[in-house]
Amino acid sequence: MGLLEGKIALITGAGGGIGKGVARRFAREGAAVVVAEIDVASGEQVVCELEELGGRALFVRTDVTSKESVVAAVNAAASHFGGLDILVNNAFVPSPNVRMEDKTDEMLERTLKSTVWASWWAMQAALPHMKLRGGGKVVNFYSIDVDTGAWLHADYNTAKAGILGLTRSAAAEWGRFNITVNAIAPTAMGATFHKLAAENPGFAEASAALRPLGRSGDPEADIAPAVLFLASELSCYMTGEAIHVDGGLHLPGYNSRPRDVPVREY
Repeated sequence: MGLLEGKIALITGAGGGIGKGVARRFAREGAAVVVAEIDVASGEQVVCELEELGGRALFVRTDVTSKESVVAAVNAAASHFGGLDILVNNAFVPSPNVRMEDKTDEMLERTLKSTVWASWWAMQAALPHMKLRGGGKVVNFYSIDVDTGAWLHADYNTAKAGILGLTRSAAAEWGRFNITVNAIAPTAMGATFHKLAAENPGFAEASAALRPLGRSGDPEADIAPAVLFLASELSCYMTGEAIHVDGGLHLPGYNSRPRDVPVREY
């Protein structure tokens, strides 16, 4: 018996990176997994991988910037598998890495939609299904970028700070339904990491060196177990928490100021 035997989970952005790693780990632990992903090819490929692992899986094309699409994915999960126990809000739509003064309203709006709004929509849609199951688990994704005020991510930082507020508000209010709501702040070798590593020689080594553990995280081996913990009964007495899963990077933090930006500009 796996830790998630008989459970039904929906993971947004499960077509790659951390989302895929979590989906694979959940399948190994006995969960039926809904891969809520906008990219059809990657979403269907992950479903095939989960089935090869012996799991049950369903791909639902999901655009997290659309309320209709997010709600439809939640309802499809409940309809196909008979309920919903676990919701993992992982997906987001990245915006251009530019300074705050160059961020546009449209960038902020799109980032908020794919993070705060997407999580809000999914959580509200999941609530009645979880209540019918006698409780549930919600895992949201926070970021160390909020803590460090990461440069070029002003819209992302704003949105992720909102995720923390949403997580704690839902934890406080939904405990009466036996629903726990927690967040993780992960760093891992996802698609963005590999792109930066390919474009910048030495990036991977420098990134690993920043962490007390001396290595960068693997989505399935390092990040997924923490999500599994929060999605299982092992964390039954924990709610409203935000956990760093980053090899200790949050201890020293990091300086993200671009090299071409002067200390003072007038």
